[in-house]
Amino acid sequence: MIHQVVCVNLPVDERMCVRKVRLMPEGPGASAERMRRICVVTGTHGDELEGQYVCFELSRRLRAHPELLTGIVDIYPALNPLGIDSITRGVPGFDLDMNRIFPGSEDGVLAEYAAAEIIRDIEGADVCIDVHASNIFLREIPQVRVSETTAKALLPYAKELNCDFIWVHASATVLESTLAHTLNSRGVPTLVVEMGVGMRITQAYGDQLLSGIFRLMHRLGIWAGEPDEVRAPIVSTDGKVAFLNAPTLGMFVPHAPHWEHVARGETIGEIINPLSGEGTPIVSPCDGLLFTLREYPLVYEGSLLARVLAKEEVRA
Repeated sequence: MIHQVVCVNLPVDERMCVRKVRLMPEGPGASAERMRRICVVTGTHGDELEGQYVCFELSRRLRAHPELLTGIVDIYPALNPLGIDSITRGVPGFDLDMNRIFPGSEDGVLAEYAAAEIIRDIEGADVCIDVHASNIFLREIPQVRVSETTAKALLPYAKELNCDFIWVHASATVLESTLAHTLNSRGVPTLVVEMGVGMRITQAYGDQLLSGIFRLMHRLGIWAGEPDEVRAPIVSTDGKVAFLNAPTLGMFVPHAPHWEHVARGETIGEIINPLSGEGTPIVSPCDGLLFTLREYPLVYEGSLLARVLAKEEVRA
């Protein structure tokens, strides 16, 4: 059943509405108060579309086997519907990043009011999965990002999600105005998933995450179906991740494949100058796994080109 989470009037007789679909067992004795609940949210940034496929396929599979559903699944495909409609990262017309205004305010402007209502609607859930994509510039392997302060509570859930990598961030880098931080601080275990490329849908990544979502739902007692086996993720911290930034302006041409081992000193790509015919090699500073790789060719000095997970961190 489709529910309206929040609806706000816009100019010219239009409305901005955030909606969710709730799937739960039906029939005598079915009571939402006695069931466990998982929320899957995406579309906070309008240029991140990987989660759209995840929401569609999750809903389709649940509807195909309603007899296996033993709890509540709330699916929120577009927390920022104006951004999704216009393929704009933030909220169009307000110059706001939707993921920088939580927990919002009931007395605030459009986006702040919507944020407050979204939090109110999700509160009380047993787990929330916040699905993001990368931007148009970078390709990311499926990964879960958690902060040091929440890692102990979230890692058991994160390991069920069938992602390749769990990145435990230093607490100082976590913004308090994000959806995940707000929900975690209010007792809703919330996992941030990053994968793919902005403005694209990578079905293989979506299917990989879906296997993990069903396995987590099975663990929570929300899904009675037999879950798939999931891969053992690599768990790492900020201290063992090397960032490669562009030393000059030009076009970046990758040489190394994404999510493969690279050696210290190995050339992972080259910044080329089409006018002079000269190139600047970009080499890995360590042995490790190339888990982030530049997708958009044009780079400026300082542009992020890649991230490499140091070899000593490659462990389950």
